[in-house]
This record gives sequence, C-alpha cells and structure tokens, in this order.
Amino acid sequence: MTATTANEKPIRAALYLRVSTNRQAEHDLSIPDQRRQAERYCEAKGWQVVAEYVEPGQSATDDKRPEFQRMMDAALHGGSPFDVVLVHSFSRFFRDQFQLEFYVRKLAKADVRLVSITQDLGDDPMSNMIRQIMALFDEYQSKENAKHVLRAMKENARQGFWNGALPPIGYRTVEAEKRGAKIKKKLEIDPIHAETVRLIYRLALRGDGDSGPMGLKTITKHLNERDIRTRDGGRWGIAAVHQILTRTTYIGEHRFNTYASKAKRPKPESEHVVMAVPAIITRDEWQAVQAHLKSRNPKWTPPRTVSGPTLLTGIAFCASCGRAMTLRTGKGGRYRYYTCSTRARQGSTGCGGTTVPMDKLDTAVASHIEDRLLDPRRLTALLSEVLNRRDDYIARRRTHITELRQRASEADAKLKRLYEAIENGVADLNDPALKGRVAELSAIRDQAHSDAERAAGAIERAGPDLTEEKVKAFAGTARKRLRKSDGTYRRDHLRAVAQRIEVIDKTEARIMGSRTALLKTLTAASAQTAAGGVPTLELKWRTLKEKVRTLSSRCWRNGSATSRT
Repeated sequence: MTATTANEKPIRAALYLRVSTNRQAEHDLSIPDQRRQAERYCEAKGWQVVAEYVEPGQSATDDKRPEFQRMMDAALHGGSPFDVVLVHSFSRFFRDQFQLEFYVRKLAKADVRLVSITQDLGDDPMSNMIRQIMALFDEYQSKENAKHVLRAMKENARQGFWNGALPPIGYRTVEAEKRGAKIKKKLEIDPIHAETVRLIYRLALRGDGDSGPMGLKTITKHLNERDIRTRDGGRWGIAAVHQILTRTTYIGEHRFNTYASKAKRPKPESEHVVMAVPAIITRDEWQAVQAHLKSRNPKWTPPRTVSGPTLLTGIAFCASCGRAMTLRTGKGGRYRYYTCSTRARQGSTGCGGTTVPMDKLDTAVASHIEDRLLDPRRLTALLSEVLNRRDDYIARRRTHITELRQRASEADAKLKRLYEAIENGVADLNDPALKGRVAELSAIRDQAHSDAERAAGAIERAGPDLTEEKVKAFAGTARKRLRKSDGTYRRDHLRAVAQRIEVIDKTEARIMGSRTALLKTLTAASAQTAAGGVPTLELKWRTLKEKVRTLSSRCWRNGSATSRT
C-alpha cells in the first residue's frame, strides 16, 4: 500500500463510471463492479475518493454526456477539486482516439491525470504511445460492434419486426413471437389514433367539406381548435403534421435506417430497409397528398400562376421539359401565344418546346372538355373505378365506426364494474392505481366516441349517391356554365375538371386530370341539387401539379380538337 506522510496531502480521485445502454444500466452489474474495483484501487494507492460521476446508458463515441461534461467543467473551472480521473479502462472514458487525446491534454493543462485501473500506464512518451494505440483498438472495436448491430437490426426490420423506440402515431407494438428469451414485436394499427391519421389525410385532400384541400398550417389549426390531441395528449405542430403526411409507413412501407444521427444527414436510399406494416391509407391517397404538398411549395409554384388572368396559366406545361408555358405577345400585343418558358429564356438549345397561339389552344382544350369529357356516358365510364373506391371507403369507415363504438362500450362496461366494486367496498377509490385506471378507461371511452363521430361525419361529407340522372344533369349544366355569354371560357370552371395540359407540339396536347377532383365536383353539384339548388361548378380551386392518370390524348388541327384513340 502506498502511504503518505503527515505533511503530504493524499491524491484526490474522481471516479468516472459508464455503461453504453439503458438496458445495461438497469440489468447489468458493470457499474457496481466498476465502483468496487475503483474504490479498492484507491484504497491500495492511499488515494481519497472525492467525487463520483455515473453515466448510465451513454455511448463513449462522443462527448455528449451530461455527467462527463459536469466532470470536465469541475476539473477545468471548479478550482481543482480532484487530481485524478479514475476509470476502469480507457474505453470507459472514450472510444474515439482523437477525442480521448484531446480531453487528456485538456485535463493535463489543469494538472489532472487520467488513470485506468486495468491499463495502468505512466506519463512517459512510451506510455502515451501505448495509450494511443489502445484507443485506436477501442475505436475500431466500437465501429465493428456498431456495424454488426446495425446489420442485425436491418435484418430484423426486413423480417417485419420492430427494432424498438416509439412507434409512429397510429400504430402500437404487439408481441409477435418468442425466440429463446427474446420477444419479437411487430406493429399493428392503433384503432383510435389511426383515425386521426386518416383525418389528417382527408383534410389535406378534401378539407372539412367547406374549405377545400388544406395546407399544413390550416390542418394544424383545425386539429387544435377541435381539441384533437397527439398520442401523448399534447397539441399539434406543423412539423408533426408534415411528418405524418410524408411518411411511407402509412401505406405499409416503414423505412428503417434512413438517417445518420452523428453526421446529421439523411442516408442514401440504397441503405434504407423497407419494413412491411399494416397500411392505414391507400397508396393513391398518399401519392395525391405528395403532389398536393409539392404544388403548394413556393419553390415549385410561383404565386402568379394561381392568380393570373389567362385561361391556362399555371396548368399548361411543355411536354418536352416539363416547365410551364408562359404568355408571350407579338405586334404590340395584337397576338398572344403560349410559349415554353425554358425556350423563351434559353432559346432552342435549352428546349425544343413549341409556341402555340393562345386562342387556338384555349378553344381546343375547352371544346374538347365540352364535347368529350362532359358527355354523361364518358363521365360514368371515367368515374366507375373511383366510385367503386368510394363505396369501399364508406364500407371501411362503417366497419371502423363499429369497432370504435365497441371499444367505447367495452371501456364503459369496465368503468361500471370498477364503480360497482367501489360501491361494494371491494376497491378503494383513494388507491392511486385505481384512480389511474379509471382515468385511462375514461380517456379511451371518450376518444373512441369522438373518433366514431368524426368517422360518421366523414361518411356524411362523402355526399349523396350518384345516379345516371344526376350525372346527366351535371354534364348539361357544366357545359352551359363553362362558356360565358361573350364566347369566352370560365377559368375556374375549366380547372375544376382539368388540372394539367401538356403541350406536345403545335398539333397535339394532352389533357390530364384527377378522377378524385372530378368526382368531388360532381358530388358537390349533386348535393346542391338534392338540397333544392341548382348544380354549379363554383368551387374553390387550388393548383394541383401532380402526376395523375391521363384521361385522354388530344390533338387539334385548324382550331378543332379530335381524339387520337
């Protein structure tokens, strides 16, 4: 044992004890063992333990550790409270060679040494070199371990098992199988919060029945005003809504290993692992929302394309380069043309797109919509698939309403049994666990009732059933209202049924539209008719720069549109 004289002060030691994960901290004996060995080491050396810093569940690959930073702050700015930092091994201090040497030198400037119990070295150059070599091996081992752990987690995800952490809202974990002592879990749909996810998508696509499609800020405001809470009972923020609307998890494809947390950047798509989970929304809905979000992005949709006076401004695009067709004039404004914006800026070397007289393209597009698209038989054929999906949607909502009401009834029955137990003196109302259970069941019942009401409202907003007579009435009224009394066309009426015009050359263009938007227009008109009004097309319009199904290919010659099919 190293002894000290009466006039010599004992060396003061600060113990730094660390394990890598919370699981180790809860179940492992490593920290108590590190403490016991450190105290025995100090006793043998005659050192005095003056401080202890315990770091449960923190990696040593960086310095983002609360207790580590508190220890360094005390060593460097605390008036020299200790002379030695004692660790079990250098890997407890750092598993990064550069960071280890950096902090060893900072401690040295404050006259504090780093000492390892199991790797006892001196301060000479040879000892410093050996410490650096050990640190390199620790760093290598740490990276190898991380690589193998990640590989196992990726394979776990490929097999459809959850790797831990909090599942996305709308899902909950459920035990799937047991392999030895390890329990494998998968994601299943949480019926209560899944309805909130579906609501957010409905608001983004269709709005609340009066507003039209909503943006992120409006959706957030809508949820908070109606006291629809997040999973943990908090209020919604724009970032949380955006994450729900852009996450592929909700179409059954949860992506794992997408972000490098240390580098703080997304990983390339080739490193992603797609994990199969139950879908909450359809792929068509998800794709439509992505197109809607993109159309509202100022980087993609200049404000002038929404408010411009020209009939096809904002929906006419060059088929060659995909950029907008802009208005150009000639002969002092006597002639007006749609021109590819890339060609207008860069000439024919930028794009081989074309220039088309404005009145010729306007007339061809509007005439074709009047003559072909607004034909009752063609409308019925175009919308048959969407109508089938609409019926399926309503059937799913009704099934979901039944599940929610059953969940509310079950929670209510459990509450009644608890109240009976309290009345009969079997249970104590002052029991904290009982109070918590009553609050939990009450929340489940109220949330299920609320979600069932919202789902029922969604069915009502789907509108009345569409009959052949209603389609015919809509087509006739729409044709009349599309053209003004002076022979020109109504801009908003045209855009209610066509969202994109791709100009191929001077004789051909494609009219593209969304069947869902067309159905919404038709349903709104039918609802007005059912209420005793006249069916109209006066809907709020927003630009939809989306890749949608091509309704038909068109060409025009001498100002008249003809079908190529």
